[in-house]
Amino acid sequence: MARSPRVIGRWIKRQMPKTLFGRSLLIIVLPVAIMQIAVTYVFFDAHWQTVTSRLSEGLAGDVAWAVESYRDDPSPAAFAKLSKRAEDSMSLSIALQPGRRLPAAPHEAPVLLEPFMAPIDQSLQRALSERIDQPFWFDTTRYPAYVDIRVAVPGGVMRILAPRDRAFATQGHIFVLWMTVATLLLTTIAILFIRNQVRAIERLANAAEAFGRGGDVPAFKPHGAKEVRRAAYAFLDMRARIQRHIDQRTTLLASVSHDLRTPLTRLKLALALAAPSKANAAMKRDLAEMEHMIDEYLAFARGEGGEAVETVNLRELIEQVSEGALRAGAEVTVAADPGLTAAVRPNALKRALSNLVMNAAGHGEHVQVAAVVRAQGGIEILVDDDGPGIPADRYEEAFKAFGRLDEARNQNTKGVGLGLAIARDVARGHGGDITLSRSPMGGLRAVIRLPG
Repeated sequence: MARSPRVIGRWIKRQMPKTLFGRSLLIIVLPVAIMQIAVTYVFFDAHWQTVTSRLSEGLAGDVAWAVESYRDDPSPAAFAKLSKRAEDSMSLSIALQPGRRLPAAPHEAPVLLEPFMAPIDQSLQRALSERIDQPFWFDTTRYPAYVDIRVAVPGGVMRILAPRDRAFATQGHIFVLWMTVATLLLTTIAILFIRNQVRAIERLANAAEAFGRGGDVPAFKPHGAKEVRRAAYAFLDMRARIQRHIDQRTTLLASVSHDLRTPLTRLKLALALAAPSKANAAMKRDLAEMEHMIDEYLAFARGEGGEAVETVNLRELIEQVSEGALRAGAEVTVAADPGLTAAVRPNALKRALSNLVMNAAGHGEHVQVAAVVRAQGGIEILVDDDGPGIPADRYEEAFKAFGRLDEARNQNTKGVGLGLAIARDVARGHGGDITLSRSPMGGLRAVIRLPG
């Protein structure tokens, strides 16, 4: 069944190189290779084969002259004169083999030489057939410097050894060799230049990826072509602006936190010194809730962006986070390789994971936390519970800041709806993400994906 052009186009697209280096190399090398192949083909078709045909026709004419001369006068004296004349004037070595017959098997070129010798054999076969009426046999591969031609004559076989350059153009392979060397030389130069340009783009991509994960590349300097350096300088300017914004926001939030906590502390102290009463207890609860709300607001706005990246043991971190859920009365199971580590911002990841685990503990009796290595690279941390779960069409809504899913569950029943938003912000700050799905335990499954 014939394939449609669209299917063929998709197949070609899948076969194309995926990297910039591969595509750039293809753009340069493919036209050069096509040009070399075309030039070589034209050379062989229009020049080499034409010259070979004419040489074969000339040799066939000399062989026909020798056979006809022998048939006219087969005496030993005449043959000796014929042989000497052919040796001196035509560089042909002629010998008479009385009582012999032509070889029964046709001549065959070795397998490796067959593609190259086929045009030569065809040309010589055609020339001899046009000039000689008697049966003949020839071999172009047995002797490196000669062509063996044998013709049936009365009383035996006339064997003629002719130099190879009498049968075909022997310098064709030199042209092919030069074309091959030129192609390899051009390809090598192209690889060196393209690799140098692609390396500059790779450095820029690595620096941008590291900055996106919260890291820093102080040794990064723009390299490469003018356009690549321009993009690198733009990235450095953007990084500086973002860093200034983060520093200003962190300073502002620290000031706000201090200004808000000072009156809260005075109010808590006043209530602690006041006589116990129902109103006093209610105000203490309101102050505790207000303090918790301020903590969540500040954590969401800060995003733990200034924390340094460290290599931590994930099982130990998960066990530390699970202690809070155990104190809340949930049954927590941890499944992770004791030697599994990851380069993360510890406090940020701990806060994100704590939000997910406490969320699961608040809506289910059993919580399972597992860390696994993904087959395609990276690490997954899975948090499962047996709670009521969330409808599939509301998974993305659960990540909205200040959102509260009243019908099913909430990120934090006494919070302000920032638990999942903070967790996703942390995961994306590490270059990963968080997704929600149905848990095998019946409740909700939250998956933190971290890059490798």
